[in-house]
Amino acid sequence: MKRAFPWHIAVFLAPAFLIYTAFSALPLLDTLRLGFFTTHDSGQQTFVGLANYIKLLTDPDWSASFWNAMHNNVKFFLIVMFVQNPIALLLAALLSMHGVRGAKGYQTLIFLPTLLSVVIIGFIWQLILSPLWGVSEKLLGFVGMADYFQPWLGDEGSALITLSLISVWQFVGVPMMLIYASLIAIPDEIIEAARIEGASSWHIFWTIRLPLILPTLGLVTILTFVGNFNAFDLIYAVKGAIAGPNYSTDLLGTFFYRTFFGYQSQIGSPTMGAAVATTMFLIILSGVGVYFYFIQRKLQRFAF
Repeated sequence: MKRAFPWHIAVFLAPAFLIYTAFSALPLLDTLRLGFFTTHDSGQQTFVGLANYIKLLTDPDWSASFWNAMHNNVKFFLIVMFVQNPIALLLAALLSMHGVRGAKGYQTLIFLPTLLSVVIIGFIWQLILSPLWGVSEKLLGFVGMADYFQPWLGDEGSALITLSLISVWQFVGVPMMLIYASLIAIPDEIIEAARIEGASSWHIFWTIRLPLILPTLGLVTILTFVGNFNAFDLIYAVKGAIAGPNYSTDLLGTFFYRTFFGYQSQIGSPTMGAAVATTMFLIILSGVGVYFYFIQRKLQRFAF
């Protein structure tokens, strides 16, 4: 017997499908298309194939800025990855322990910065770290470390690291809650059986709880990768589109902004901006593809 087409499901999905197509799929396809064209002074667009991408990767006028932004983006991601996620794991493990008083309050306080505007976060940290009117030097003086104070946001060697740590402070609540939800979902019977066998809490965590949440840790890793290679707002809020000092905090997001819209004496180029955006998309797509093909399949065996 021939089954009827599920029109009720199609009608239910239609609004979401139309909104996604109009605001995500079509702009993405148009960006991919625009990257193969160049714009003349008259405004006319001409098809040039891969010329924009070759210029972006090899032309000294473009490649130096692109590879600098790429290098900074990788550094930004690695700092966030190896600082934020271990802290999130530690916090989630502590808050998931039985008998922790005020656990919900701690979760709320840690997650609260995530809800704040990045503009507010950037302005607050600029005030805190300012060598003129900031309070960080005085706070370090209370613990006898005033000599270690530096204008961290104004130094080329420390500006990107400082912004990475600010990002960690703001968003550590997201991976913490994901890991926490995974930890409390582990059946109590497994933990109790290990305790009956005489396993210590430390042994239980490393041999039972941690392996069981590896799929969640993998998800946190790929979300961190995607989020940080799309990073723009914090850098723009604190250092502006120029991503100073001397482009030391320039990421692919800010490089794309200057390329597409222009900034100060730099004239914007929609076609070169589309090439940069497409390159960013391909980098993120490649990272996600590598993760799902080589890592996610292996982690599935730890799921419960």
